Amino acid sequence: MAEPERSRESQTLSGVPNWKRRERRIRTQALAAATPVVPPLLLLVALVLAWHATVVALAIPAIILPTPAAVADALVARGATLLADAAVTGATAATGLLAGCVVGGVLAFAMTYSRTAARIALPYVIALRVAPLIAVAPLVFLWFGRGIPARAALVATLTLFPMTVATLDGLRSTPDRYLALARSVDASKPSVFLRVRVPAAAPSVFAGLKLAATLSIVGAVVAEFVTLRAGIGYRVFVTAQRLQTAETYAALVALSALGVAFYLGPVLLERAVWAESDSSHG
Repeated sequence: MAEPERSRESQTLSGVPNWKRRERRIRTQALAAATPVVPPLLLLVALVLAWHATVVALAIPAIILPTPAAVADALVARGATLLADAAVTGATAATGLLAGCVVGGVLAFAMTYSRTAARIALPYVIALRVAPLIAVAPLVFLWFGRGIPARAALVATLTLFPMTVATLDGLRSTPDRYLALARSVDASKPSVFLRVRVPAAAPSVFAGLKLAATLSIVGAVVAEFVTLRAGIGYRVFVTAQRLQTAETYAALVALSALGVAFYLGPVLLERAVWAESDSSHG
C-alpha cells in the first residue's frame, strides 16, 4: 500500500491533483486560441446589428439592401451552389498563386546573383503589375482559351510581382555578417543560399506570399467576370444582373470567407515554419 500512497502524494504535492492541472492547462490553451478571434467576432456582430437597424429604420428596399436575415437565408438555400463556385474560384486562385510563386522565386534567385538578369527581367515584372488586369485578360484568353488554366495564368500575372519583389528584397537583405561567416568556413554557393539567404529572406517571402494569396482571389474573380463561365465571380455577376440582391450578398460573403482562408494559409504556414525552427534550435 506504500506505493499507491506515494503516487497520490506526488499527485497532490503542489496542492493540486495532476488531472486538475491538466484541466487548467487545456482551459488556458483554449482561451489563448480563442482570444484573437473574439474581437473580430464582436465587431461582426456589431456590424450586422447596425446593418439590420439601418435597413429597418430607413425602410430600404430589399432590392437595394436586404436584411442580414435575408442574406443568411440565401446562404442556406444556395449553400451547395456557392460551395461548388468557391471550389472553382479556389482552384483557379491556388493554381495561379502556385505558378506566380514558382516563377517569382526563380526570377528573384536569378536577379539576386546576376545584375544582368535583374536589369533584363525587373522592367517586365513591373510592366505586368502596372498593366490593368482587365486589359491583359483578353490577350490571355486569346492565347489559352477560357478554362481554368487560362484564368490561372491571369492570376499568375497578378501574383508574380509581389512574390518576385518580396523574395528579391529578402534575398538581398541578408546581413553581411552572416555572409562573412559563411565565407569564413568556405561554404559553397548552394549552401549559402539554402542555409543563410533563404532563412534570412523568410519574413519578406511570407509577407509577399500573404499579399499574393489575397491578390490571387482578386485575379480569379476578375477572370470569372470576363469569361462568365463558373466561380463566385460569375455568381456575383449573374445574380446582380437578375437583381437577386440577397443572393449577390451571399456570394460576396462566400467570397470574403474564401479570401480570409487564402490569407490564413500563409499565416499558418509561417507559424509552422517558425515553430519547427524554434524546436530544432531548442
